[in-house]
Amino acid sequence: MPTTYDMILKGGTLVNQNGVGMGDLGITNGTIAAIGDLAQASAGQTVDCRGLHLLPGVIDTQVHFREPGATHKEDLESGSRAAVMGGVTAVFEMPNTDPLTTSAAALEDKLARAASRMHCDHAFWVGGTHDNVADLAELERLPGAAGIKVFMGSSTGSLMVPDDAGVEAILRATRRRAAFHSEDEFMLRAQAGWRVPGDPSSHPVWRSVAAALSSTHRLVAIARRCGARIHVLHVSTAEEIEFLKDHKDLASIEVTPHHLTLEDADYARLGTLIQMNPPVRAVRHRDALWAGLAQGIADILGSDHAPHTRDEKAKVYPESPSGMTGVQTLVPIMLDHVHHGRLSLQRFVDMTSAGPARLFGIACKGRMAVGYDADVTVVDLKRRVTIEDKWIASRSNWTPYAGREVTGWPVGTIVRGRTVMWQDELQTAGQGAPVRFTESLPR
Repeated sequence: MPTTYDMILKGGTLVNQNGVGMGDLGITNGTIAAIGDLAQASAGQTVDCRGLHLLPGVIDTQVHFREPGATHKEDLESGSRAAVMGGVTAVFEMPNTDPLTTSAAALEDKLARAASRMHCDHAFWVGGTHDNVADLAELERLPGAAGIKVFMGSSTGSLMVPDDAGVEAILRATRRRAAFHSEDEFMLRAQAGWRVPGDPSSHPVWRSVAAALSSTHRLVAIARRCGARIHVLHVSTAEEIEFLKDHKDLASIEVTPHHLTLEDADYARLGTLIQMNPPVRAVRHRDALWAGLAQGIADILGSDHAPHTRDEKAKVYPESPSGMTGVQTLVPIMLDHVHHGRLSLQRFVDMTSAGPARLFGIACKGRMAVGYDADVTVVDLKRRVTIEDKWIASRSNWTPYAGREVTGWPVGTIVRGRTVMWQDELQTAGQGAPVRFTESLPR
């Protein structure tokens, strides 16, 4: 074993697949080279991590960075800067850009845009549509592709696949786990009159529990018929948790920090700032999501970072767009929940690193182990901070959590052995690389 490393993270508490304990992390050539007592070793750089916890790099598998297209509110550089400022080492970015990410050329364009600009590692979801079904088997295996994402509701144009036949055709073409925005578009159209102009609290009335549950029932039935693996994004209802617990053989579940933290009473204070699809709902749904998390029914956390400018969010409901910033606040909001005993630190790690790696077949990420990428999220579990808009690195520059005090804070983001963020300061220029997947490695 070598006794000299590029970097040693010294004296921290490691939270890993084999438990929690003190130790050192030795890093060479961007990978983890040793774990344990490295007191006799030397390194080009030694970082004192006493009093800090070292987590496997946090992976956010649902972000919208808006490029190409609406870059006035986010782009790949600003979105990834927000990610690393919040302790996130890798992201999966969504296909509803302009143009849509539905072809090999569009995916290649995003990868080219990301090169030397994105601060974290990255993969891009490819949109599944009626028009590209014949290409999906090839598209989902391309380098840099996270898999296939389908919008059964809440989208426009060719990216919308609201019908069972379209969903079935896509699932028969895929072999990797496909991700779904599951809301019944036909019900949403029929219920559009339930929206009350000027009242964003009517958003969850319109985007009802029934619309979410109907879509998810249909999706699971189709997946069962096709023998396909599915991932249900941003589950928001008690009824879906109760239903999906009996279908874990094929369906994985994402929950979000905002659905675990906010409630319908918050519309009175925050209005359209918390307008999301699917919506923030009543307390009973939030409680059910926490129960599902405690029972292991929920698999992973994703931020659904989907920024809009303040001027756009200030439009009168329902003209206001749905979406909020979230990638930068995922870690501190959830660490605050850890502090208050709502989940353990190890459960948080499983939902943000080991879980994504397991579900999506991420190569060499998701835990701290020799030979794995040296991705580390360094956190101070005792640090108390009041979240402020000025901290938000997103081009949209706001968060619905402004003014909220949290205990637990990301103090370092290390991506493949490079310290990208330390103590709220960006340290290096963008050197993120495409995430690799076991199901699409070159043969």
